[in-house]
Amino acid sequence: MRVLIVEDEPHLAEAVRDGLRLEAIAADIALDGNTALELLGVNAYDLAVLDRDIPGPSGDEVARHIVASGRGIPIIMLTAADRIDDKASGFGLGADDYLTKPFELRELVLRLRALDRRRAHARPPVREVAGLRLDPFRREVFRDGRPVALTRKQFAVLEVLVAAEGGVVSAEDLLERAWDANADPLTNAVRFTVSALRKRLGEPWIISTVPGAGYRIAG
Repeated sequence: MRVLIVEDEPHLAEAVRDGLRLEAIAADIALDGNTALELLGVNAYDLAVLDRDIPGPSGDEVARHIVASGRGIPIIMLTAADRIDDKASGFGLGADDYLTKPFELRELVLRLRALDRRRAHARPPVREVAGLRLDPFRREVFRDGRPVALTRKQFAVLEVLVAAEGGVVSAEDLLERAWDANADPLTNAVRFTVSALRKRLGEPWIISTVPGAGYRIAG
């Protein structure tokens, strides 16, 4: 299990990280909203422990980003307030659980493990097509039994194409579903990413270009 801890009190964040590591839970720290968004963009997390009151983009904004990403990362919100209204607004943002400061590390560990068990029961199905095996839960890809190492963006693009089940996916749709809302619609990022993905998957090519329409997985 890999957890992102978003907490602006360094000593508390480090104590939580070190305590989780003793429980065999990998943990990264973000002391502000910008760092949290950056880490979420480059790493695959199983859960997020999120303080609402942080510098930069607020904890609420980070929570919205996590939910909008569609990656299904459960969120435990931390707060110094124990008011029902605060908890209600947090759950409204997409939080899965709530923990009021100060808290016992053991309680956090129990809540993390409980959420991870629920997440495991809701694992997306492994998809197989044209000798390609894609496991969204483990973030693994195999081509004819051979493991294929992909970047986060390449994996996201491949996941969209495989989910289309042979249908054509436009560059605009790929940009919308595999990039964030700030992506430039005029960028060549989709073309470059698809080209790099083809090379990673190897020959014979299974991603075909449909002129004027987009891309598809050849079944």
